[in-house]
Amino acid sequence: MSVDGEELDYVDLDDDEPDDVGATTESGDGAEQPTLAYGSVDEFVRDYLRHVYKRSLDPRNRRWAPDWWRYDEAVIRLEALWRAWEHLRLDPGTGMSTWLLHHADPQMAALFDKDGPFAAAAEVQTSRGDPLPYSPPPPGMFPDEREL
Repeated sequence: MSVDGEELDYVDLDDDEPDDVGATTESGDGAEQPTLAYGSVDEFVRDYLRHVYKRSLDPRNRRWAPDWWRYDEAVIRLEALWRAWEHLRLDPGTGMSTWLLHHADPQMAALFDKDGPFAAAAEVQTSRGDPLPYSPPPPGMFPDEREL
């Protein structure tokens, strides 16, 4: 990229992104489909989302459940976040901004809400800067869609 004739280097701020991002596979109808960066919502939450949304948690203001997969509403919201991220990551312009503004921030606000899906969850407290707590789901609950 150049500005006023000066070449600028592109800096990739997402060092955790899988190496095969942007790769494609052929679907049954011969059309190329982008390869998923994360094979399941669990992998997305475990390896990406909980490290992006580092928030202090306390039962009065912001709630989260390490076993998020036990809460149907949370699974639906997180699955929607993952699928939107997979689609919008391919937009080199405003994809991530769109994802944050129109998907992640509203969904995470609903998930973190003290009266949200984790209202009845055990109380979890963390400090600002800590990744969101995580407990693995039972094996096979979220199969890797890249292998299906």
